[in-house]
Amino acid sequence: MNVLPPVITIDGPTASGKGTVAHRVASALGWGVLDSGALYRLTALSVLRQQIDPQDAAAVAQVANTLDVVFHPDGILLNGLEVAEDIRQEQVGNLASQIAPNPALRAALLSRQRAFRTLPGLVADGRDMGTVVFQDAPLKIFLVADVSARAQRRCKQLIEKGISANLADLLSDMRERDARDIQRTVAPLIAAPGAHVVDSSNLTIDQTVQAILDLWSGVTG
Repeated sequence: MNVLPPVITIDGPTASGKGTVAHRVASALGWGVLDSGALYRLTALSVLRQQIDPQDAAAVAQVANTLDVVFHPDGILLNGLEVAEDIRQEQVGNLASQIAPNPALRAALLSRQRAFRTLPGLVADGRDMGTVVFQDAPLKIFLVADVSARAQRRCKQLIEKGISANLADLLSDMRERDARDIQRTVAPLIAAPGAHVVDSSNLTIDQTVQAILDLWSGVTG
């Protein structure tokens, strides 16, 4: 009987800190990490660059099926070009949220996401990691934070990268994206059954990471 490698899923809304926390938890455990949102952002970036109609579900899914992507320690290559910064642009993030409900797109990315599950283990962050992609994960986290706190974090991140940002616009965009993600009929943003809700509004990154590591110790102990 084959025993699947363990997975910790970390789902939650945009700018809740999932990516940073997932990388740190994975580093502490010596596991791999899956930034599932990056795959949707990479698809969105390709759709923009190829000037494909986002409403053309089949064409968008085909883009996802043929993504030439390489994840490496220092970034992400798309068609041989570094795009780690490009996919973090708000325009790309908003389009990723718009195309995410596309069932054909989600099906195209499902097997690619599950292929990341290798020994010694995986920390997977996204919006449907615990509800759809890794339903059997022994630990599921739903990471939340107040929308104002998330908007402030994103604004700070963008400014630190030299990208102009308007807090009011970010807050409005974030509320719209939250509504889209929660209300979509395909893989909506909800806590998976049995998931532990962790509110990071008033926690540092280190405290959030430790809370998840403590929960994992409880599972394995």
